[in-house]
Amino acid sequence: MKAVIHKGEAGLNGTGYQDVNDFTVGDKEVKVELKAAGLNHRDLFILHRHQSTEPALVLGSDGAGVVVEIGAEVTGIKVGDEVVINPGLGWEKNSDAPPEGFEIVGFPYHGTFADHIVIPAINAFPKPPHMSWEEAGVFSLAGLTAYRALFTRGQVKSGMKVFIPGIGGGVATSLLQFAVAAGAEVYVSSRSEEKREKALSLGAKEALDSGADWQGEIGGKMDLVIESVGAATFNQSLAVLRKGGTLVIFGSSTGDEVTVNLRQFFYAQQNILGSTMGSAEEYKEMITFMNDHKIKPVMDQVYQLADYQKAFARLEQAKQLGKIVFQIGK
Repeated sequence: MKAVIHKGEAGLNGTGYQDVNDFTVGDKEVKVELKAAGLNHRDLFILHRHQSTEPALVLGSDGAGVVVEIGAEVTGIKVGDEVVINPGLGWEKNSDAPPEGFEIVGFPYHGTFADHIVIPAINAFPKPPHMSWEEAGVFSLAGLTAYRALFTRGQVKSGMKVFIPGIGGGVATSLLQFAVAAGAEVYVSSRSEEKREKALSLGAKEALDSGADWQGEIGGKMDLVIESVGAATFNQSLAVLRKGGTLVIFGSSTGDEVTVNLRQFFYAQQNILGSTMGSAEEYKEMITFMNDHKIKPVMDQVYQLADYQKAFARLEQAKQLGKIVFQIGK
């Protein structure tokens, strides 16, 4: 079968689109013929985390397709079922943090940028009927990250004021859609006028320029801030949070280390919570929520798998608005 793999040199220079051996199916596994797969920032990071001394790796964490083979002990799934893939491996029940041994499809195990993938049967969920293959193939990793950050950790409620810095990527657009559907009043920021206008069309109350005076415009009013930008915006995000409000952080794209005025923080009695990915239990809840509200992921551009380098370049340059998708088998 054909797949996008990484081996040898770090970065895109170590990748290739080539033939690889098909995978055998274990007793508790299913083989899925992939129809679409989604590109994530995680895939860029793996190009540097996957070592040259390790075997060649099929990249990709998001995907959707048709079950073509099932293991001897698999029940509740049959050949021909249309499924989406929960990329989280080994985290079944909701818990305070991922259990030991939790991994994500695409590293260290083979991923979705291929004609087929073999996964544990418990990671295959029915494809949302209101989504196309392309839409179904891209929402899982970003959507699950957003769902846990917003609902499990952030405890969002109808009427709350929510701020999302750095709108544009898959998690941020999912956060916006989920929060609006939950009845929250949502504020966002972006350097891009196009992305700000898109956010407003998706239901944002206000879209701020990233260089604007956030504190002057919405300071001290937000009940919940969902952060992923990191060092560049962290203290600005704290400044717009009301006393007793909560900041949830799931990423740090501009740096991992920040300096915080502790006295201001504890006088305001604010909360800072970490979050990452989510459990299979939350994944099921998310799909139910998306089905109930007929939510579809915001789509950016569609590529054939053979053109993966163009897609990676677009993501690396932060040109995307929503999810980048690979069509497979077309």
